[in-house]
Amino acid sequence: MKNKKYNWEITAKLKTSEVSSEKIVTLLLKNRGLKTEKEKHEFLFPTDPEKIPLKSVGIKQKSLKQTIERIKKALDNKEKIIVYGDYDADGISATAVLWEVLNSIKADVMPYIPDRFSEGYGLNAESIEKFIVSKYPGTKLIITVDNGIVANEAVEKANALGIDVIITDHHQAGKKLPKAFSIVHTTILSGAGIAWFLAREIRKIFKHDKNSGDSGLELAAIGTIADQIPLVGPNRSIAKHGLDMLNKTTRPGLLCLYESAGINRGDIGAYHVGFVISPRINAMGRLEHALDSLRFLCTRDINRAKDLSNLLNKTNIERQAIVEKVVLHAKEKALLTKWKGVILLSDESYHEGIIGLAASRLTEEFYRPAIVVSKGEVVSKASARSVPGFNIIEAIRKMDSYLLGGGGHPMAAGFSIETAKLSSFASEFEKVCEPLLTEEILTKRLKLDMVLEFALITKNLAEKLKQFSPTGLGNPTPSFATLNVKVIEVKKVGREGKHLKLKLEKDNIKLETIGFGLGELGSKLTPGVRVDVAYTIDVNIWNGNSQIQLKIKDIKEGS
Repeated sequence: MKNKKYNWEITAKLKTSEVSSEKIVTLLLKNRGLKTEKEKHEFLFPTDPEKIPLKSVGIKQKSLKQTIERIKKALDNKEKIIVYGDYDADGISATAVLWEVLNSIKADVMPYIPDRFSEGYGLNAESIEKFIVSKYPGTKLIITVDNGIVANEAVEKANALGIDVIITDHHQAGKKLPKAFSIVHTTILSGAGIAWFLAREIRKIFKHDKNSGDSGLELAAIGTIADQIPLVGPNRSIAKHGLDMLNKTTRPGLLCLYESAGINRGDIGAYHVGFVISPRINAMGRLEHALDSLRFLCTRDINRAKDLSNLLNKTNIERQAIVEKVVLHAKEKALLTKWKGVILLSDESYHEGIIGLAASRLTEEFYRPAIVVSKGEVVSKASARSVPGFNIIEAIRKMDSYLLGGGGHPMAAGFSIETAKLSSFASEFEKVCEPLLTEEILTKRLKLDMVLEFALITKNLAEKLKQFSPTGLGNPTPSFATLNVKVIEVKKVGREGKHLKLKLEKDNIKLETIGFGLGELGSKLTPGVRVDVAYTIDVNIWNGNSQIQLKIKDIKEGS
């Protein structure tokens, strides 16, 4: 049996006789670059975000002061304020956080989510003139959340119309900043994280109605986890304390979603946010209009919440079907080319709302940066995903002369381009990317914390590992390897035998395991063979009974 899915990188090997659960935790903290007692304590017991100084999250006090003063002026003069958001889970969460706090201090404020298909991403000049001015006459202040840092033209248009713009954004800035009234910008936080810190300062300064709802930290956690922000430092605090609030929330929309998705308050972690909650929030913006996702988060009416939750679920199922169709087509096309640079595929049939998901799946499948383009008659929309070590937005910005607009992060980006320029863009982009995509970058690595013997895997250790939650980018789930393990039982489970259940034995200790998506290895394994196994440790609870279960990440021939 051979499986060369990953190159394993193992940090430490421990001898059973020398190790305790406490020693394992100490080594795990060291693997995450935490050396001092202060660093370790902050990681295991993250600070309440209410107490985190602005300097720690990269927000400039001067910019924030200007922003607060302008909001105060708007309140005093009873000016109409628009919170201008985005249609993904981070942008929607950010919009909800800021709208709720401004509404609670009696501001004349309305939320605005652009339509992905007719308006596109971010603050733009046409939307200001066509929608904001006509739909909300008298608007004097626009506050962007999760967008705006590259909206130079749109800000100029707003200024010309007598509208001030405050930008709050976490995307990478361009060479020239917009001439906004003030800019609250940091790349440390998510869009919702920045909105939450601004809301925190608003609550401190203005007479906030404490009965109007909570601080919105659970929404900041959704945005932070959904946008795959590294869960270290302040973001770990937002995620940790925000998840606590998600488990206590009284928001009717979330409670209805929990019920329909079969998840329980008290059990909700980063996985549920990333793979259950945020996909449903995102689905509306991908296929319909994201305003319903905002209504879903903010409504206090239980009947309205039920209707909106059903709508999100239905739309998410439609989204899943479309993604599968596009991914199947894209994979077949990708296999026809020996790629040297970034995978770049375009087609008229690719739905604009899901090209980012398709790019993610291609990157995962081929372990190479990918761009998927929804090809239009005149203008095409593209979404890009990358692998660690290759800054996709920097590479795309080298092609600015071809683009109509765009933005993003080192790992994910999007842009629009004239369809007529696609072919020449692709050939030139390959010249830019090929030298940068070294063999080292394109080698998929599975980083494992240590080699562990089965005798060390106890419920006590499993409990201590819970301290590392929430895990994600920047703070991976503690992962281990055990070598030369004997396979006792092999069973394919799930639809079409997609998953793999094994019973493994080493040193007379037997453990149950589950390998999601590893069903194809079932035919290559037989009882009695020896394997090396990479895994995370979990406690499986069934009918009130708990037992250790290993979640397999990879299997190789025994060493």
